[in-house]
Amino acid sequence: MAKPNKKSPTKTIDIFCKRCNAPLFKYRKGGKGALVKCFKERIVEDATTTPCYCPQCEQPFARDTLVRGTPAYKFIGGKVWFK
Repeated sequence: MAKPNKKSPTKTIDIFCKRCNAPLFKYRKGGKGALVKCFKERIVEDATTTPCYCPQCEQPFARDTLVRGTPAYKFIGGKVWFK
């Protein structure tokens, strides 16, 4: 399977917890599609203390997984939003 693009996208987005609006990540997202996964190598700033758990409400928002052989977080539906 194909790896994610080597050249990282330039557009960054802010990812927040849907429940308490706590900032989670600043992420380099490519394309216009929905936010389904987040490659760890594209995370610019990480505000979480425990991986996959919100730092304020401590609810899980993602699962640690491998996508196309690259470490990533796969988001649980409806747990995060971005702008």
